[in-house]
Amino acid sequence: MRDAGVTIGKMIDKCKNCFLGYLDADGFPAVRAMLKPRERVGIREIWFSTNTSSNKVKRFRENPNGCVYFVDTRFFRGVCLSGTVEVVETAEAKERLWRMGDSLYYKGGVTDEDYCVLKFTAKKGRYYSSFKSEDFAIPQDD
Repeated sequence: MRDAGVTIGKMIDKCKNCFLGYLDADGFPAVRAMLKPRERVGIREIWFSTNTSSNKVKRFRENPNGCVYFVDTRFFRGVCLSGTVEVVETAEAKERLWRMGDSLYYKGGVTDEDYCVLKFTAKKGRYYSSFKSEDFAIPQDD
């Protein structure tokens, strides 16, 4: 892969959903499907919206380590980004990520207590394509 930031960035932008991994209460891996990220800063910082009451939010408050997996089913390639997840409940972050139609999930609107934001910060990555995998560093200048 020539440019991880460009290659992985395009994959993230084209995805319709992805998978977020965390450790459950017993220390076992757990994975949840997530809607497309709301924002990203390069491939280092990826933002999602979710329910504050969800199990994953509870677990990330206890242990911020996690991963996000993006897959391109058309070309059978994927990337796993490993890093940390911060649960963000500031008005600024919630308003920035709020989209039309979110009130379907959060009846109280942008201030709904069950609405929060997850900020994923990638520390490393592993890319799979053309029957081979490769580890890569997260670009610091994106």
